[in-house]
Amino acid sequence: MEKVIGKIGVLAMIFLSLGVLHSCKNKNPSVVKIFVRSASNELVDGAKVIIIGDLSSNPPTQAYIDTVITNDSGFAYFNVQPYYDGVGEEENPIAYFDIIAKTDTKQQNGNIRSRVHTTAVETLFLPN
Repeated sequence: MEKVIGKIGVLAMIFLSLGVLHSCKNKNPSVVKIFVRSASNELVDGAKVIIIGDLSSNPPTQAYIDTVITNDSGFAYFNVQPYYDGVGEEENPIAYFDIIAKTDTKQQNGNIRSRVHTTAVETLFLPN
């Protein structure tokens, strides 16, 4: 009977240890948030925002492109976690993206640096 209780205790400790190790994994998403403002500093909804992986950056960013329309709050929300999942977040925890924000008549370019499991924020001002 003592051997059975001992084996159950060992198995319980193993499962508990695996649960603790699994819970240590960082679950925060990798996000890029781009605010688009007019020349008069008003948030612009309905602007098209494109992010493109900067292939010439150091360290190099892999090819990536995504397009989002700004919401009523004037920002575009990009979930870039699939990018980090594809390149291996441990080997390449930083990515650089070129940004293009445009409406029907105006366009502004910029860039942003993103880190794995964080939210990177940038604001672009459209010209007059």
